[in-house]
Amino acid sequence: MLPPIASRFVAGESPATALQRTRELNDRDVGAILNRLGEHYDEPEPAAEDAAAYRRLVGDIADGGLDACISIKPSQLGLDLGESLFRTHLEDVVARAADRGVFVWIDMEDHTTTDATLDAFEDLAREHDGGVGVCVQANLRRTREDVERLAGVPGKVRFVKGAYDEPAEIAYTDGEAIDRSYEELLSYAFERYEGGIAVGSHDPAMIEHATDLHATHGTPFEIQMLMGVREEAQYDLAADYPVYQYVPYGDRWLSYFYRRLAEKTGNLRFALRAILGR
Repeated sequence: MLPPIASRFVAGESPATALQRTRELNDRDVGAILNRLGEHYDEPEPAAEDAAAYRRLVGDIADGGLDACISIKPSQLGLDLGESLFRTHLEDVVARAADRGVFVWIDMEDHTTTDATLDAFEDLAREHDGGVGVCVQANLRRTREDVERLAGVPGKVRFVKGAYDEPAEIAYTDGEAIDRSYEELLSYAFERYEGGIAVGSHDPAMIEHATDLHATHGTPFEIQMLMGVREEAQYDLAADYPVYQYVPYGDRWLSYFYRRLAEKTGNLRFALRAILGR
């Protein structure tokens, strides 16, 4: 059993607990984005195991008729061991998901993985005519060019502020600058994209900005938030907009928490605010 602080943010250790969480969310008109915890492997076996687990999870989602998709970290599928291994595993998972009608998100990690992640997304999104999404981070200075590049690619793009503590020469480090970048990226996407926009934020100001852009441009979008964070707001927003909750699960939950808290000082403050319901 997970301790209370972990069970607020992690569905459980088994796929069954994640699927049960998904059914509960679906009953409240919220979809689920399922992520099996694991990342930064230095041996190929765990990457192969996670790829196989995701292929099985795709079948469980499809067989259950659930409103759910999956989200995978590149380092989880072996990117630290080489781009070729990562692409092989990812292509296998996406092919399986495409056969079963399940959407696949590719998470974004630190800046050293950006090129490999975007290249994989673009190739697979074109091959499968959508059905794949990728995350971009507003704190990186390069992201505006990346977003312009992805404007004509089928699939979806998730916009987040960015959780990694990146060097100042390649990233905005001031909160106001990151917020400004996020707003500008959303404005560009709602004006230029035909659809496939995901607003990954718990910030009420950013969500309001997105809903205002939607009212102006009519561009389809969805809101994505983490399990355990502003959940009542998620349920309220689901009455008017598509909402998806990011649901991690798996037995690597302890390293997940330590890594998230160590990456950036602000992550600890964010977790404390979530626990306190603020």
